[in-house]
Amino acid sequence: MARMEQDNDRLNLGAKKFSMWIFIFTSFMLFAAFTSGFIVYSGGSGHGLNVIMPQSFLYSTIVIVLSSGSLFLASKAAKALQFDKQKLYLWITLGLGLAFFALQIYACYVLTFKMQIYFVDPNASRSFVYVFVGAHLVHIFAALLLLINTLIGTYRNIPQVRNMFKMELTSIFWHFLDIIWIYLYVFLLLNHN
Repeated sequence: MARMEQDNDRLNLGAKKFSMWIFIFTSFMLFAAFTSGFIVYSGGSGHGLNVIMPQSFLYSTIVIVLSSGSLFLASKAAKALQFDKQKLYLWITLGLGLAFFALQIYACYVLTFKMQIYFVDPNASRSFVYVFVGAHLVHIFAALLLLINTLIGTYRNIPQVRNMFKMELTSIFWHFLDIIWIYLYVFLLLNHN
């Protein structure tokens, strides 16, 4: 009976992991479509971005790279059964994730109120910046919820198999979002003129 329960549990975890990979693939395609749309639109004359990106985008990039590092350390601690370290690094990752979120919101504030670049702009290239940031922030919000769920699991003393599974899913999604943001930031830097 216990063997059958364990096999069912393994199948359920495998299905959830597959669903995560499908979600990542669709998210990748979404961002590829957005950047392709930007390239097509800005290819026309006079449709360049013509804006210097706010400095807080650079700071948020540094923060999200640091958060990936702290999440890696949390995974490493979980594998070594060092649960106090795992909790600490998860808290650090959560703090850095919230800082990233706040820096992105501040960058939008700078774009809107200091640089006078609005979401609804005659030059749609500038609107794409808000689309990139907004879509990424929706994904970051989901990743923060996933991270909180993983953190709660460490306090509930869930079985190690489930703990590692949650860490793996959270890591896959978080590192994917890190890569996507770096891609978007570099893309915007290369196309700001």
